[in-house]
Amino acid sequence: PADPLSPQEHGLDFQRLLDASAYKEMYRQDMIRWGEEKRRADPGFFCRTAVEGAAQPVWVVSDTRRLSDVEWFRDVYGDVVQTVRVVATEETRKRRNWVFVTGVDDAESECGLDQGVAFDWVITNDGDKRSLDDQLEMLLRSLRGRL
Repeated sequence: PADPLSPQEHGLDFQRLLDASAYKEMYRQDMIRWGEEKRRADPGFFCRTAVEGAAQPVWVVSDTRRLSDVEWFRDVYGDVVQTVRVVATEETRKRRNWVFVTGVDDAESECGLDQGVAFDWVITNDGDKRSLDDQLEMLLRSLRGRL
C-alpha cells in the first residue's frame, strides 16, 4: 500500500510481521513510515501502548527502537528500568537468513540505538546456548535482587 499503515487498520497478520519472513519484508518500509509519523505526532505513543494497563516492580526494556523510547521509560519509571540490548554478529544474522536491505536496515528504526546509549545489559546471542543461558541467568539474578 502507498499510505502508512498499522497492522490493525489494514488487516495484516501481526504474528507474521514479527518473524523474518518475506511477508514481513513486503510491509516493512510502510510500517516504518507509519511508525515515524506516529512518533512525530507523539514520541511516547508506542511506549505508552506497550505498557498500557501493566504495573511492574521492575521494567525490563529490550526492544526499543529509538533513543526517545529509552528516555521515555527512564523518565517514567526511573531506577526500576533495566535496558537490555541483544546483539549478534552479522555472520550469525546471515545464518539466520537475514539479508541487508538498503533503506530499511540502515534506517533509524533498525540502527538508531547503535551508538549513544548506555544499556544496563548487553546480551550476545550468536548461537552458543550455554553462553546465552549464563548471560540470562546473570540478568535474572540481578532482577530478582531488585524485587
